[in-house]
Parts: sequence; C-alpha cells; structure tokens
Amino acid sequence: MTEQQARNWIPDEVDTSVPSMARTYDYLLGGAHNFAVDRMVAEQAEKVMPGASKIARLNRAFLGRAVRYLVERGVHQFLDIGSGIPTVGNVHVVAQQANPEARVLYVDKDPIAVAHSELMLSGNDRAGVLRADMRDPESILASSQARQLLDFSQPIALLLVFMVHWLPDSEDPWSLIAHYRDALPRDSYLALTHATYEQRADQVGEIKDMIRESRSVDQITPRPYDDVLRMFDGFELVEPGLVGCGVWNPQGPGDIADEPEMNAHAYAGVGLKV
Repeated sequence: MTEQQARNWIPDEVDTSVPSMARTYDYLLGGAHNFAVDRMVAEQAEKVMPGASKIARLNRAFLGRAVRYLVERGVHQFLDIGSGIPTVGNVHVVAQQANPEARVLYVDKDPIAVAHSELMLSGNDRAGVLRADMRDPESILASSQARQLLDFSQPIALLLVFMVHWLPDSEDPWSLIAHYRDALPRDSYLALTHATYEQRADQVGEIKDMIRESRSVDQITPRPYDDVLRMFDGFELVEPGLVGCGVWNPQGPGDIADEPEMNAHAYAGVGLKV
C-alpha cells in the first residue's frame, strides 16, 4: 500500500515515523501493512544479517506446522499472544481448515495488527482479537473475549511465536509464562519460538544496536538455549524437543533452509502441560 492509502485507515495514535516490529516483521514476510520506516529497519537487518527474511519465513512456517500438529492431537482452542499483523497462514485459517469447530483468540498490543485482525475476522464467530499486552496476563485471561471464545475446562494451545524475545530479563518472561501456564487446564500446550544469539553473535549484536537506535518501543533480547528451555517449565517437550526453528518436524521444502545455520537463529518447541 502507499503511505497515503494507509493514512486513510490507520488509528490516529500511530506514529508512522517510528518503526514497529510487528510491521517490520510483516514486511520481512512479504506483507503490505508497513511503512517506509519499517521497511528501512527490515532492509538494514537484511544487510547486517543476509537471510533475515528467510528466518522470518521459517518462523512462520513453524507456526503452521505447530497448529496442524496440535489440531491432530485434539486441540481446538488457540490463544495466540503477539499474533502480529495478519498474513499468509493465519492460525484460524490453518486450524479451521483442519477442524471447522476450532476457536482462536488473537492478542496483540499493536493497533494496526488489531485493526487488520478485526477486518479479517468479520463474520467469523469462532475467532476474535483482543488488544492487550502479554505483560498483563489478567487483562487477557479475564477478558470477555477470552471467556466467550475459550473454554478453560478444555485443553488450550498457548502460542508465543516470535514474541517472548521482545521482553527483557527485567520483565521476567519466565514468571509471565508460568502465570499463563497455571491458568491452562491439564493437557494444554505451549508452542514457542525465540531468537538466539548462538549463531552469528556479532551480527545479532548489530541488529540489537540497530533496533535500539531506531527508536522502536520494542527491543529484542535474544537468549541462549538454557534460558529458552526454562520457558517450558511445567511442560513436557514433544519430539524433537527444543531445536532450531527449521528443524522442528519439517514437512516440505519451505519449512527448512538449505543452510544449516539459517535453521538455528531461533529456537522452537511445543510442550504438553502435565
């Protein structure tokens, strides 16, 4: 879209001179719901780390595989926090293709992500969107949208895909995830991906600096394996465990990169609450 077309519908509160990581991610995935400042950040990331867009696509492909895996195991409720701007392979599409009865609640704090989700979901009474921040779990879990769409007596899949690395250690993401875990019934699942610096550490550091200098309110905190593994406390990881994003049960050529290191810039895993 052009900047002028976008201005006809974007919420008044959105400052299009400040990058949003939701819109930058949308651009890396080939989406059109982004602005010049977002594209600039994405293109800088691609220069610093060639293949950044491929990493984003591998992450998105994992999301689709995880949702299909969960539906096959009888899960038909999804709480997708940090869902982002709608693009190809949205959770409700994947889930409802496999099970028309599937229910999905999208949650995001980005006003554009929420506005587009509302448009996309018009007429779908089994999917909804809530504008909220992951750091306030009660506002999500006690919301009217959650209570209308999700049955907390039945298994729910909590999706935290490319989300938690936007929380610094000072926000204690481990405790936040535990709060959500404790609200979920037995046999629920957590599907999570998380950026790491354990491949190409220098380039990841440059990207961290670039995002900080961009004035974005979102700042990335890549973490090592053990820190990401702790996020699955109280969950039993399913095979193949916590692995590189592209290595988690690939099913086709778009799921895994030819270059091994491309598959390992983010960890991915699915865990069953026990």
